[in-house]
Amino acid sequence: MRAFHSDQFVLPLPEGHTFPMPKYRLLREAVQASLPGVQLTEAPPASDGELALAHEPGWISAVTEGTTTAAQQREIGFPWSQRMVERSRRSVGATVAAARTALLGFAGGAPEGVAANLAGGTHHAYAHKGSGYCVFNDVAVAARLMQAEWHRHGQRAGARSASQGRPPHLLRVIVIDLDVHQGNGTAAIFRDDDSVFTLSLHGARNFPFRKEASDLDVELPDGCRDDEYLAALDTALATAWARHGNQPPGLAFYLAGADPHEDDRLGRLKISSAGLAERDRRVLAALQERGIPVALSMAGGYGRDIHTTVAVQRQTLALALQAWAAWSRQAGQGAPAAVEESGA
Repeated sequence: MRAFHSDQFVLPLPEGHTFPMPKYRLLREAVQASLPGVQLTEAPPASDGELALAHEPGWISAVTEGTTTAAQQREIGFPWSQRMVERSRRSVGATVAAARTALLGFAGGAPEGVAANLAGGTHHAYAHKGSGYCVFNDVAVAARLMQAEWHRHGQRAGARSASQGRPPHLLRVIVIDLDVHQGNGTAAIFRDDDSVFTLSLHGARNFPFRKEASDLDVELPDGCRDDEYLAALDTALATAWARHGNQPPGLAFYLAGADPHEDDRLGRLKISSAGLAERDRRVLAALQERGIPVALSMAGGYGRDIHTTVAVQRQTLALALQAWAAWSRQAGQGAPAAVEESGA
């Protein structure tokens, strides 16, 4: 399974900043050490043209040229720097690469079904602004770009879709956002776009305090535990599939946030590591059952112990690797023995 990273671009944050910048390097190192079936690749930067599929040109220019206002920087939570620009572009590029790999194949190869971004999930970014540690919206850009590439050559490339028979002319997308915070930017970007279905399962009393309307929002109370959480997830997924009817999605983006975890400083929920593993299994199994390729993003995670967050996200990638292996076997491509050695 391919996973894309950009952790070499470390932002010059002030001491005591709440954003866990070392998490991304630690996660990559954990994957290198314990998941030999994951092939790590440095993420390419997203171009201005790609970003413009989901963002206003004025916002792209302000970020790139360093003309964002002090208020805009406060809303994002990062001071402007050239490294912030590069990291933001590559975070988008990683999700684009993961989606392309899953749907169309890597470097002209066969579609791989499952791929990941070791960061991403920047779902608070709107078309015209950033917010909540999110500068550009990686999933929104990648969804729009994959729709364009599918329209141009996806069917000729033999990409799979959930439909039976002839692949659809229009690629329908589902965003399954299980970060503990509502995906307000993503919901706003796709508000009037029937080709993208946004599902967000999040804390009712958590950031953002003014939420946007997703196609399906499920709000959870503070202190929510495993059984309640998983029941809500099952209901949400069943509702999403029912709403698609005979026009199922051909691509999924899964924001597998670690911040619902009981150790998270910002999460307010009480989901165990085992509960989050079961969450991931259910999402990945539902997508595999329907033949829907998926690009994962790690999204949020602010554990009191950063190593706990890394362990949760490493667990997600181990389960994604198993899903990739199952996809490969189903496609007749086989899977390396290293996958069998990589437990969740």
